[in-house]
Amino acid sequence: MSDLRSATVPPIAEADHVRGPATAPALIQYGDLECAYCARLHLELEQLRERHQFRLVFRHFPIRSAHPRAWAAACAVEAAGLQNRFWEMHDALLGDQAHLEDPHLWRLAEALALNVARFDRDRRSSEVGDRVMRDFHGGVRAGVVTVPTMFWDGRALAPEQLRSIFA
Repeated sequence: MSDLRSATVPPIAEADHVRGPATAPALIQYGDLECAYCARLHLELEQLRERHQFRLVFRHFPIRSAHPRAWAAACAVEAAGLQNRFWEMHDALLGDQAHLEDPHLWRLAEALALNVARFDRDRRSSEVGDRVMRDFHGGVRAGVVTVPTMFWDGRALAPEQLRSIFA
């Protein structure tokens, strides 16, 4: 694969969504919450996190041409994040990609004890949309063209290479 990057992967910032110890090495994932491959990778990453210490950084890369609800899902997890429930919403949506329509998002927000009116207002806000777009543009500049795309130590990592870095 040719190197399509025009910039390096943006460094981990305070605004990023990060799981894992602050001192552990970081795996940056660009993902689409409607992507079946991303859902499968999510399960594998959770298994790896049970046995290995690393930071998982999730960044949005919704591919709307292939996944019409990807943008709405990305905005939903960001809105949940404004109420400190990013990872819970992230995990739930990747675990049930057949239910990304608004009524399901509202029910999930209720189940996560979110303020649903605020959640709905936030997910439609320019602040949330700008956040998702910032992730997407950073990914494009770093050479992301498909999902899932991961970076380990600044280098692109194919999903099939994932287990080898922890071997």
